[in-house]
Order: sequence, then structure tokens, then C-alpha cells
Amino acid sequence: MTSTAGSDTAGAGPVGSDAGDTEPERVRRFGRVPRLVHRTTGWLMALCLGTAACLYFGPLAEVVGRRLLVVAVHEFSGLLLPVPLLLGLLSKEFRAELKRLNRFAKYDGEWLRLAVKRVKHRPAGKFNAGQKLYAAWITGAVPVMLFTGLLMWFGGLLTWIPRSSAIFVHDWLALAIAAVVVGHIRMAYRDPLAREGMRTGYVRLSWARKEHPRWID
Repeated sequence: MTSTAGSDTAGAGPVGSDAGDTEPERVRRFGRVPRLVHRTTGWLMALCLGTAACLYFGPLAEVVGRRLLVVAVHEFSGLLLPVPLLLGLLSKEFRAELKRLNRFAKYDGEWLRLAVKRVKHRPAGKFNAGQKLYAAWITGAVPVMLFTGLLMWFGGLLTWIPRSSAIFVHDWLALAIAAVVVGHIRMAYRDPLAREGMRTGYVRLSWARKEHPRWID
């Protein structure tokens, strides 16, 4: 097991492995900064999507009311959405996690092929190919949402781009993001041990060997 910052096996030290331990053996998966960035980004994303729903769906807008307040929360939560990630870059540990997310290995292609065939046991490093694709999608979509949102907020910002075009891109991309985020939440809901890792920083060694063998092997 190597200890390089960019390695899938970095930081995977077993915990609670004494012979008399009744607790399942655990391994450290996430440090405090990555978990804080994930949690903060998640809450900001929830605010953005929730307020967007209140603005675009009539029946929901009537129930919630306070349209000006909803608009303000939507705008400022959108502006703040990239902030947790940018602050996280100050952490060496978080930067190492981003390197893992941005690195696609040969076994990631195999993971995707087996996922299409609905094979449960698939080769994965610390992050599987689905998680890497999700991270890439969100990282690319958020700046576009921020840019088109600013064009809608400040109509004269770039006069050569019609406001109607910004609204079109913003609305349809918001629907796509909502669908992807719901899928992400669904996958997390189906795997309580993975959620435990994001909540506490530690996962069961047996789970890690099953779901992320290339990381723990």
C-alpha cells in the first residue's frame, strides 16, 4: 500500500483491528475538509434547486409565497455554490482527492461496461467511474449556471448575448442538474455504509474491499 498523495490507496489505514474488538474493522476514507466541502456544497445545491422549484412551478410558488425572498436566496446561494470548493483548494488533502477524481484509469472503463450489464462487483479505486463522471458533470455545469444566472441578473452585462438565450440555457441545464443530483441522492440512499463514510470519515473494511477493491487492495 503506497502513501503518495495521488494514489488511490493513500490514507487507507485500518482502524479497530484488534483481535478482541467487537466492532467491524474500519478504514479512514475522508478527512474533515473533503467532508465539509461536500456537505456545504450539498446544502447550497439544495437551496438552489429548492428555490428554483418554487420560482418555476406555480402551485409550489403559491404555497411558499414571498417571491422576492425566494429570488434572493436563489441568487445568493448560486453565487456561493463554488465557494466551498475554492476554499477547499487550500487543503492539501482536498487537492489530493480532486486528483483522484480527475484521473481515469483503465479499470474505470471496465467499471462502466459492467455497470451497463448491471454486474454488482466492479473494479474501482477510491472513487468509481460513476462518481468521477458525476464530479466532472457538476464541475462543468455549475460555472455555466453561474454565468447564465449573472446574465439574467444583470441584463446589460454582455449585450451581444440575448437574455432569452441565457434563460433557455439556465432553465434546461437546471433540469438536467436536478435529474443528476436526484440520481446521486438515490445511489447514496441505497448505500448507507457509503453515507457513513461521508458522515464520519470512516468505512467498514469489508465494504471497502467489496466496493473499492483497487483502493484498499
